[in-house]
Amino acid sequence: MKAGIHPEYKTATITCACGHAVETRSTAGNVHVEICSNCHPFFTGKQKFLDTAGRVEKYRKKYGLKNEELS
Repeated sequence: MKAGIHPEYKTATITCACGHAVETRSTAGNVHVEICSNCHPFFTGKQKFLDTAGRVEKYRKKYGLKNEELS
């Protein structure tokens, strides 16, 4: 490695809008994000799947599937 050409790799904090903070190292400094794995619905299990306009029923009808076949 050449001396004097690399950016400083310093301690940084990634802070989410929910208040969750992670300590890491970065050349960019502190980072603020809107959503993290601590509050994202996919990771918390609160994600809701919506069947918009009967898409699931339309698929089942098209391929002749019953409810228990998809599980």
